[in-house]
Amino acid sequence: MTPEQATSYLNSLLKAMLAKKASDLFISNDFPPSMKIDGKMTPVTQQRLNPVQTRALAQAAMNEKQRGEFEVEKECNFAINPEGIGRFRVNIFVQQGCVGMVLRTITTQIPKFDDLLLPPILKDVALTKRGLVILVGGTGSGKSTTLAALIDYRNENSFGHIITIEDPVEYVHKNKNCLVTHREVGTDTNNWFAALKNTLRQAPDVILIGEIRD
Repeated sequence: MTPEQATSYLNSLLKAMLAKKASDLFISNDFPPSMKIDGKMTPVTQQRLNPVQTRALAQAAMNEKQRGEFEVEKECNFAINPEGIGRFRVNIFVQQGCVGMVLRTITTQIPKFDDLLLPPILKDVALTKRGLVILVGGTGSGKSTTLAALIDYRNENSFGHIITIEDPVEYVHKNKNCLVTHREVGTDTNNWFAALKNTLRQAPDVILIGEIRD
């Protein structure tokens, strides 16, 4: 599989993801490319991938910097936005000596607070000047979507500086009444610790940390 063929095939899988409203795409050795649709693992084809193909597809998703990081760390997280297709969160890893990859659809349209039927009290929480808010939930439960709606509500109904630190950046907020600064770990900053430390010197009113790992 040439790099051009890998890119073309990956793009066709991403288009199929959106058409089928799949949440995730799985690329793994000795298993067909598969999508999670309504929570069910669904093969795209019966043809199983081999190690050469899985590596080629992963390489097609990465840029040069990400390829270098992957070779050292054996892990890589980032987002891609293929022109005319959509935005996706990517995790590439090594399992049993072979490259694997999981891609998740990222909805580019930021949801409105009221459309999510969230508890009204969260509007007050979103506008609170001081405090710590921790949002927890299982995989795919809507944490990122809820956070995006809360940030958007604050962006529209207050004035100040909102800073997000994510790996990768999922929802990209436009500046409305607030200035929104997006920092992606591995791209805009080397690590979570450095980003958070320096954020305190950037006059933030709100700091969003995408996940707590350490």
